[in-house]
Amino acid sequence: MTDEIISLFPTPFLRAPATLPKPLVDALVAHFSTEALQANNASDHLSHTRMLKPSDSPLLLDVAGLLTPKLSEFGALMFGEQMGWSLKEMWLNVLDQGGRQAAHNHANSFISGVVYLTPTHESSRTVFMKSPGGTDFSFKNDHAGSITGPFNADKWISPQPEPGDLVLFPSYLMHAVPPNAGERRITLAFNAIPLRLDSWGYRIGFSG
Repeated sequence: MTDEIISLFPTPFLRAPATLPKPLVDALVAHFSTEALQANNASDHLSHTRMLKPSDSPLLLDVAGLLTPKLSEFGALMFGEQMGWSLKEMWLNVLDQGGRQAAHNHANSFISGVVYLTPTHESSRTVFMKSPGGTDFSFKNDHAGSITGPFNADKWISPQPEPGDLVLFPSYLMHAVPPNAGERRITLAFNAIPLRLDSWGYRIGFSG
């Protein structure tokens, strides 16, 4: 008999390369990057557009058409059923050299995601973090000789993305962007909600 390690209740994370084609990526950058006028409280070199809906632009309608099947696929992992999903809000992030995004998660949504629209310097790959409380022991074993693995790591650095790549994750998952040592980094972030949830007849409907 062989011992078996079982990963209990893993957190899903979807990475979908080249979800948006290059012409659409280029058009999003050209159209929306100049609208990123809202300053970020944590960094002087990070700005955002206002909250957008797919109906605000034909470009965003094209984005929604490509993202929605991915949301349905990912939502089935979270809730055990293929169901309808709505893109609740979308916004463009413009991160210049020296800028960073502080650790945060996304409220009032179930799935969040990022589409990378420009090349990302390796210094500013998105970092995902374990929840800060509730499940850890009070002591840690962390020194030069210890080996970090999936069961003792505090953070995970996402793979190097290319323009058009998509990532999806549960909205409660903490994440951040370290200081950007490279050129301007532009991403499209969004939140999504299911059309409804049904727990043995107790139904809740959501609207974006």
